[in-house]
Order: sequence, then C-alpha cells, then structure tokens
Amino acid sequence: MTIDESTPGPLLLLDGASLWFRAFYGIPDKLSAADGRPVNAVRGFTDMVASLITKFEPSRVVVGLDLNWRPDFRVDLVPSYKAHRLAADAAPGTEEVPDRLTPQVEMILDILDAAGIATGGADGLEADDVLGTLATQERTSPVVVVSGDRDLLQLVRDEPTPQVRVLYAGRGLAKAELFGPAEVAAKFNVPEVNAGPAYAQMATLRGDASDGLPGVAGIGDKSAAQLITKFGSLDALMAAVDDPSSDLAKGVRAKLVAAQDYLAAAAPVVRVVTDADVDLSRPDTLPSEPVDRERLLKLATEFNAESPVNRLIKAMRR
Repeated sequence: MTIDESTPGPLLLLDGASLWFRAFYGIPDKLSAADGRPVNAVRGFTDMVASLITKFEPSRVVVGLDLNWRPDFRVDLVPSYKAHRLAADAAPGTEEVPDRLTPQVEMILDILDAAGIATGGADGLEADDVLGTLATQERTSPVVVVSGDRDLLQLVRDEPTPQVRVLYAGRGLAKAELFGPAEVAAKFNVPEVNAGPAYAQMATLRGDASDGLPGVAGIGDKSAAQLITKFGSLDALMAAVDDPSSDLAKGVRAKLVAAQDYLAAAAPVVRVVTDADVDLSRPDTLPSEPVDRERLLKLATEFNAESPVNRLIKAMRR
C-alpha cells in the first residue's frame, strides 16, 4: 500500500486524543517533569508525531481535537453512545480520563503550539468530525488520517481524487495498518467500490461496544458484511426489509424489523460529520523549523522531554 507521490507531501490528519491515550498506556510512567507532573504521554505522543512526519513527509499537518467528545446530537439519537465512559464523580458529561493523563494534555498542546503544528476543533463535535471534514473536503493533497478508531475507515477513497488513506493505530504505531478502499474491502468483506461508506453501514448493523452502540441483535461482523455486499447499502437493505418479495431470509428480516428504529437513529451516529465548521489554531502548513524554537526547547527541558522534542525538530526539517 503506497501513497500517491505525484503531488507534494500529503495532508497528515492526527486524532489527538486517540494518540495521546495510546501513548499514555503504551509508555511506562517512570519519568516526571521538573515540577513532578507525569510526562509519559507527552514523550510518547511527541515521538509518535515525529515518527509519522518522518514516515509520510507531509506538507501539512493538523491534530484534531474533541471539543465535545460526546456530541449532543449523537446522544439524543442513541442515549447509550459512550455512556460507559462517563466519569462517575465529576461534572455531568465529563469523560473518565486517568488523573495522570489530564495534566499532560495541556503540555502536549503547548509543544504543538511552540512547534507550529496546527490543531483543529469544531464546536460541539468530536475529533472524528474534524478529521472527517478536512479529509472529505481536501481537493489538493493526498490525505493520511491516523487514529486508533476504526470508525474513521469510512473515510478511505480513491475517487474523487485526492486519495484518502487511514493509518489504523489501534495496536500502536509499530503494528499500524494503512488502509485504502482495497484493504478495507479485503479485511472486512465489503464492496471495494464504496468501501468507506460500506464499512460505516456494516458497523451500524454490527454495533460497536467501545462506543456504546449495541447493533442489531444476532447480526455480527460476517453477516453484516454479507448483507451490505448483497444489497449494496443500508438504505437498499432496509428497503428490502419492507418488500415481502425481496430475497431476504425470514430470520434476518425479523431481526432487522425489530431493529428498524435503532438503525434509523444509529446510522447518523456512526457517520462522521463532513461539513463541520473547523477552526484551526494556525495555518496547517508544516514549518521546517519550530515557530518558537526558544519556547519549544524550554518546554522540552521543563517537561523532561528533550529527546522526543529533538526528534520532532529533526523530523520537521525533512
């Protein structure tokens, strides 16, 4: 799997929270900043960004942020959406985040700001929606989306150009897989011609316990993929449910009839927003030198992160 190299470096879109959570859990919590704050996520995330810049040589980079990790419109449609992640002893709507990760998020954002790497958010929406919008609306550069969230596989495309690829890092960067339409189709048994949307429709049928989406009772990965492949889309499948003459097994029809209300609600929950009003912290062009080198080096010392910050600076010089 390769990235189109006929145009300047790609637009690299990073799922911020997804990556710093993985850095937090993947890096031993042994080092601290000068003031005692933990820095394992800071060091791990900075190394991830340096590695990704080295690997893909992007001309532009945006780190997507969750301005609302559990958007109201999704909760209104499916109240169980991410409900299991709510913090028990905190303000309503607060996500349960490890105490030793919380202070590191601002530290990471400080490093990105001093380096000159853009962050992006959309009022009331998740990072998925930010990345979905930027990837879908891009018309110049090939796009690489990096996340540990499989939902973003719905963004892959070859046409219309530029292509969009998703580096799925659910098991860490060392085991990350780069997906285009062909890879999504091969791994999940959905049609290659519309692999991205087909993946989202399959996921709607199957459900996703990690997001609190139960799916259709009795429909798993294999049967969900078979149904989407056979009928072409979730809309066509539901039309077949309403057509007594359609080629749909009696038992499957009964399961889908019972889940009609759920499916109508869940489909827009699973789909990422592609027309969000994204606010970038700065232009997304990746500078070849930090925009505030003195501050960045000071932060590196303060955060006990000199080595990963130096690797980031080296990577930016590409």
